[in-house]
Amino acid sequence: MMADLHNLPWVEKYRPKTLDDLIAHEDIISTIDRFVTQDRFPHLLFYGPPGTGKTSTILATARQLYEPKEFSSMVLELNASDDRGIGIVRGEILNFASTRTIFNKKFKLIILDEADAMTHDAQNALRRVIEKYADNARFCIICNYLSKIIPPLQSRCTRFRFGPLSVSQMVPRIEMVIKTEDVPITPAGKQAIVDLAEGDMRKSLNILQASYMAFCERGKIDETEVYQCVGAPQKSVIADIMTHLMNDDITTAYRKILDIKTMKSLALQDIVHKVHQSIMEFDLKAKVKIFILSKLGQLEKRLAAGSSENIQLGSLVSIMFQARQLM
Repeated sequence: MMADLHNLPWVEKYRPKTLDDLIAHEDIISTIDRFVTQDRFPHLLFYGPPGTGKTSTILATARQLYEPKEFSSMVLELNASDDRGIGIVRGEILNFASTRTIFNKKFKLIILDEADAMTHDAQNALRRVIEKYADNARFCIICNYLSKIIPPLQSRCTRFRFGPLSVSQMVPRIEMVIKTEDVPITPAGKQAIVDLAEGDMRKSLNILQASYMAFCERGKIDETEVYQCVGAPQKSVIADIMTHLMNDDITTAYRKILDIKTMKSLALQDIVHKVHQSIMEFDLKAKVKIFILSKLGQLEKRLAAGSSENIQLGSLVSIMFQARQLM
């Protein structure tokens, strides 16, 4: 058993097993705990960014509802990697929801993770199943984007939004993992992990494990190693880029940023993301900030569509030059 734990990714090794182990969203957890204790469990809809505890919460709830020996027979978990078209709704989900266990009076729990990947036909077929077998089964629908779940399904569920985790919530859990795994990391390295994770607990543990595996033999893991492992631009690099964007002429700024991008092996998508964060921190006039953010959004769309990075770098320099004229 210890060998299995040793080989597990840290995100699974340290996944919360009970509701008490969860580190955020106290209001949501206390409400769900009340549903369980009062035996008034509704259909649930969890939505929010990845890595914020949606799946962990419902799995911990399921462990509280069922004994270990009955877990597999009472819980059906389907992920986006499974086939979840209209056929699976009319087949596996319908069969599981409609059958009762002879010696168990409890309701069954069906977890549909990443449900925003389900087709509209499958979601429409699910409406009737949820209503017809409400006395025998409860559904927990989990998604990142609420807008991709059809309104009739939303109205049948009690909705909970899982927001990004705060720094004060993430740091104690990260420090616990660092202590348990004996990771040699500096305070600056820890701060870099928190900054890069942006409220995503899963991402923070993945970055921590990747940095540990890559640099643990070199001594202390610092901010530089963390950013190097992820391939994200460091704060000092972004500061240099912002200096060129805000002060140099178009040709000079383009050449210098292209040199930095080439030397540091940076993706323009990451640079744009960090430039966006820097702009939000600047004290600019509202019309200037709106202009920059609107143009950056269009730039990101072009990058996502596969446009040339060098051409879009020229666009970034042009956007900031126009913004300077607006100032």
